[in-house]
Amino acid sequence: MLVLEHPLSPYAQKVKIALREKNVPFETAVPEGLGAGSEVGQQSIGTVRGEVPVLIVEEGKIFDSTIILEYIEQRWPTPRLLPDSPFACARARMIEDVMDTHFEAINWGLIEVNFFGRADGELKDVLVAAAGRQLAGLYDWLETQLDPSGWFNGPGFGWADLSVIPYVNCSVMLGFSPVAGSRVESWLAAVNARPSVALTAQEALAAVPEGDAFKQALHTQKWRREYRDHRLEWMIKSGGMSIVLDGLQQNNIRFSAEALART
Repeated sequence: MLVLEHPLSPYAQKVKIALREKNVPFETAVPEGLGAGSEVGQQSIGTVRGEVPVLIVEEGKIFDSTIILEYIEQRWPTPRLLPDSPFACARARMIEDVMDTHFEAINWGLIEVNFFGRADGELKDVLVAAAGRQLAGLYDWLETQLDPSGWFNGPGFGWADLSVIPYVNCSVMLGFSPVAGSRVESWLAAVNARPSVALTAQEALAAVPEGDAFKQALHTQKWRREYRDHRLEWMIKSGGMSIVLDGLQQNNIRFSAEALART
């Protein structure tokens, strides 16, 4: 079984943590041309979505991290990652949805600014300040979502926790940690001690390039960053409209794959 991924993708990290928690063997590969938004990149991934993660099994290819998690949970039901009750399952998926959209968009925006060099000076200050305020609010919300046991999923680690940890670890790397002494801070230490999470986080850190490699790749159009739905919304509402317009002019941003477009 093969996972098409990039180690820095939080969506791919969710999938790898789930597989490792269930002791399911798998291999990984980074698709050729990933991030360029080119036909080569889309073809190497081989799905209409044109992005990672993709789980390749005997029957075919599965895209979208949530759909992949559902497949994993159904095919390998032990140990169970979803809670037992229907409401608790819905709650875990709601936490996942907030992380996949709202939290991810903030981290992504900070990476655009700090690693891809989209802004400097006053504009950078505005965007970083907006991200800091928004992350503080989301950390407050996460504090209210923890079970008395100390886990997001309920009495023990599960679906909700593996859906939170990739994003929080990324925010910490970007300089935005949970409040000292908070329950989220305690949870962070506990979840990072799990072998499945520790290995996945180690792979992500090893994939961070040195120097300004991301910035150089962007400006030579080896990367065309995807500005879709929640990411585009974040950039506009946080003060980065000029970044969107400049990226369109420079052809170093893109939207969803156009694999179904008529020619």
